[in-house]
Amino acid sequence: MNWEDTKLFLAVARAGQISAAATGLGINHATLSRRISALETSLGTKLLVRRTYGCELTEAGTAFFHKIERAEQVLLSSETAFEKQDTKASGIVRVGAPDGFGLGFLAPKLPSLLDQYPELKIQLVPVPRNFSLSQREADIAIMVGRPEKGRLIVKKLTDYGLSLYASKQYIQNFGRPKTLPELAQHRLVGYVEDLIYSPLLNYSNEVMRNWRSSIEVSTATGQVAVVKAGAGIGILHDYLAHGDDDLVQLFPTSLTREYWLAFHESQRDLQRIKIVSDFLAQIVKNSDF
Repeated sequence: MNWEDTKLFLAVARAGQISAAATGLGINHATLSRRISALETSLGTKLLVRRTYGCELTEAGTAFFHKIERAEQVLLSSETAFEKQDTKASGIVRVGAPDGFGLGFLAPKLPSLLDQYPELKIQLVPVPRNFSLSQREADIAIMVGRPEKGRLIVKKLTDYGLSLYASKQYIQNFGRPKTLPELAQHRLVGYVEDLIYSPLLNYSNEVMRNWRSSIEVSTATGQVAVVKAGAGIGILHDYLAHGDDDLVQLFPTSLTREYWLAFHESQRDLQRIKIVSDFLAQIVKNSDF
């Protein structure tokens, strides 16, 4: 039995869908399906029933899931126990964050962290998704909204605003809407609805009922690029759009969301986690969101 395949099985069992698990793991759907089939062959039993709407665990699959989950927790607890003996500011810290925060804000500031702590290695994962901190998909996660589940240490970082923007070129070509109802006459840019990973990000209908996008982009930074190119009007993060001379804020800030920092409580005594989380809190405090 391949332990790596069992970790993939855990991801599928938790997600309830091979496609959702594949997206979260960053691997191909067909590859994940083959690996699960290989695991079933090696065990000589069927673990999953594949249906059009997702996957269901068989009786054997449920029993296997609970056994592997317990083994995983023992392994993670053992790793943390050894790590706590190391109080040096060294080692790997993986930071998971929405792409807007990760690419637009955090990435340019990482050199100053490494200048102070050259023995650290930072893995930045700037993708729009939820991260399982208990499964070590990230050591520290930046989340939209306060996380309510899990044994987590959490800290609110900041509020941030979102507003309607268009490029100067778009306004020159199609005019500037003077009221929100006029948006219905314009090309709109929005998220890919079935890839929205948090209900807090499904905010287009808060701005205008029956928002209909002509272009859908699954990332915040991608939406900024599309709006800047003149493709349409979009709801952009103010901290990403402010200062860009090509973008025009059409109305005052209309939406507010929160960024929260979280890490698993089992890592609270690790020096490298404290250093990176304190760094994140400080750079946010010193910035204008």
